[in-house]
Amino acid sequence: MIKFGPSGNSESFYAEGYSHTEQAAAYVRGRGLDCFEYSFGRGVRMTLEKAEKIGEAFLKESVELSVHAPYFINFANPDDEMVAKSYGYVLDSGKMLKAMGGKRCVFHPAAQGKDTRETAVERTCDRLNVLRDYIYLNDMQDLMFCPETMGKLAQIGTVEEITRFCEIDPVFTPCVDFGHVNAREQGSLKTERDYRDLLEYMLGRLGYERMKHFHVHFSKIMYGARGEIKHLTFADDKYGPEFEPLASALADLKLEPYIVSESDGTQAEDAATMKECFQAVFRSRLNK
Repeated sequence: MIKFGPSGNSESFYAEGYSHTEQAAAYVRGRGLDCFEYSFGRGVRMTLEKAEKIGEAFLKESVELSVHAPYFINFANPDDEMVAKSYGYVLDSGKMLKAMGGKRCVFHPAAQGKDTRETAVERTCDRLNVLRDYIYLNDMQDLMFCPETMGKLAQIGTVEEITRFCEIDPVFTPCVDFGHVNAREQGSLKTERDYRDLLEYMLGRLGYERMKHFHVHFSKIMYGARGEIKHLTFADDKYGPEFEPLASALADLKLEPYIVSESDGTQAEDAATMKECFQAVFRSRLNK
């Protein structure tokens, strides 16, 4: 089964008087959702005890957890000392994820910087090979580390690049942010065929078992000539992408990812909308 949930807390979470992450478990379950992504975007500043309490609250509500590692990870950085910090950010996120009882750690792979694209990608590949070794050395190979497709042209993270990174080792599972892909490619995702082409490319390279439970971020995103500008809500009718064609492609290809909403302030509401949409698509397939 596909799982749907928000990245972080919606504005309505706070409007209803909630304030602690532990409370998000019942809030999410009360909306019929299945998963929740906790962000360490600005750094891993949590104790193991706190992580365990969060995990207990979500386990009680049968809501599964993923985490997002700090945003300032950059495996293409030519400075080895800075790259050492990036290894630490991913491993620290994995440590907290394990304490929470979760399985998925999303991370931004790299930025191009002043190097050529080829140099930056090759350097990122080399560092991800090292990261793989650290993952095994720290006994985290039971987790899924998910390099994410990125929305700005200056970032490393095209569909092809993320697929290549995931070919390094089974500990890497792709995080496809369809809003990022659409923004980077100036509105490329419009039809079910557009989504199928993307997914079939990744299936062809990684295989069905590696892709069946891949990770998804979804939101509408404003974009310009350099790609992503800002996240929007499903109320936007200009930028896209739309979810229904993706729902159809996922149903036809029998894929069962985690789908995490990153809408701007309406994450839980838009996650619920996606779940309802997918269920309608799935029912229509059964009735044919």
